[in-house]
Amino acid sequence: MTQAVQTQWDALRALPKPKLTELFAADPDRLSMLSKKLDLAGDGILFDWSKTHLDAAHIDAFLKLSEAAGFAERRAAMFAGEHINTTEDRPVEHTALRGVGKPESVAEAQVFQTRMAELVGAIHKGALGEVKHLIHIGIGGSALGPALAVDALTREGALVDVHVVSNIDGVALEDAFKKCDPHTTMLAIASKTFTTTETMVNGEGAIAWLKENGVADPYGRAVALTASPDKAVQWGIDETRILPFSEGVGGRYSLWSSIGFPIAIAVGWPDFAEFLEGAAKMDVHFRDTDGIDNLPLRAAFADLFYTHLRGTQTRGVFAYDERLKLLPSYLQQLEMESNGKSVTLEGKPVDGPTAPITWGGVGTDAQHAVFQLLHQGTNLVPLDFIAAIAPGDDLDPAHHRILLSNCFGQGAALMAGKTSPDNPARFYPGDRPSATILLDELTPGTLGALIAFHEHRTFANGIILGINSFDQFGVELGKEMAKAIEKGGEKFDPSTTALLAAAGIKA
Repeated sequence: MTQAVQTQWDALRALPKPKLTELFAADPDRLSMLSKKLDLAGDGILFDWSKTHLDAAHIDAFLKLSEAAGFAERRAAMFAGEHINTTEDRPVEHTALRGVGKPESVAEAQVFQTRMAELVGAIHKGALGEVKHLIHIGIGGSALGPALAVDALTREGALVDVHVVSNIDGVALEDAFKKCDPHTTMLAIASKTFTTTETMVNGEGAIAWLKENGVADPYGRAVALTASPDKAVQWGIDETRILPFSEGVGGRYSLWSSIGFPIAIAVGWPDFAEFLEGAAKMDVHFRDTDGIDNLPLRAAFADLFYTHLRGTQTRGVFAYDERLKLLPSYLQQLEMESNGKSVTLEGKPVDGPTAPITWGGVGTDAQHAVFQLLHQGTNLVPLDFIAAIAPGDDLDPAHHRILLSNCFGQGAALMAGKTSPDNPARFYPGDRPSATILLDELTPGTLGALIAFHEHRTFANGIILGINSFDQFGVELGKEMAKAIEKGGEKFDPSTTALLAAAGIKA
């Protein structure tokens, strides 16, 4: 941590911390300062951070902190295609997939997209035979993003029925088999390196299923989504069925690449293009907007306020929309894999906390499960509420009105609290923060912008913390241990040795 950064953190810690109700009472312009709508050519998204403890003094100090941390320079370096992923010596190019980035990378992405669009179109037109089902096999970013988008955008039906399988547990793959006819099923094998153990074992299992059910050319029913085309060819997939993407695209940022093939298959290419366009509009906003009006940066300021100045260790995300039920799981990986680090860009220990534990659920279900702790427990948990003004159903409008009333009511109650002099068990302390993201309507475009917002929010946090948000070495050690168990001959601690023996696994 540089002296300039340390000075700004010291200044932030010295500032008074008024209550939320006091902040609203003291500043009649608070809502206009911290609530902003981003227009997306017809549909917009409102970002309301007014129920957080950010005030003018903290915002000014955080802006100085971001300047000291080199926010503008790091942001520009990413969009320029510089190798800001220093530990892996790679650029970070997921925005180029949306048309915003280094011109050469944008051009390469467009070539890859044209190839994918042609294959998607051919499948929809029946050129590869009848295709009713797609089993998409991946893990981590190769599964979470596609699963989220497919679930969110196909509630009214899909052009092709998509099943995303990630878990090595054979039950997950068998569940997909039960829902698919092998003679009208295609496979998508999604792995950046085409060596991911879970994905390749599941892929082999799916090929075996096709063979066992009389499919003459099972490999001809498979598509590879990878940054390692040669390995896909070696595995048995014809090069015409390989959809590549750049090494500069990290797994948790890859649904915009060919990893998004199942999304395009399910919703059609025009909707997938709209999905990319929505994300691109958020890219342009993040790239070109300075100061507190930069929405991802503003969100990062609030995140850092709570982790560093209030000692919170978690952040809750609650989608008041059944179509976004997978969003908290998606954000868990995005935020915790990106910023769950303990060393700086220079390899020195981080001074203070980095990523909080991201968790969440779906409203109104979560209100009857975890909101007791959020309202009256001893843990302070900043929350994000996410909802859409337009309903996703054709039922009595009362359903959606009650849904939104609960969403907005929870934020109001968390802030206001309630006294109870005669019954302490009914006392609500209040002063509990929340932010609200309100979509006009859940469309491919607004979903794309929503996901891109969280990508840039995560990056902004990483810049100010001085860490690399784009490597993920923490996932490797456990896998190495698992491979050592499979290989045999290794010695482990007494507990692990006993567990292996109990399960009948020879070490």
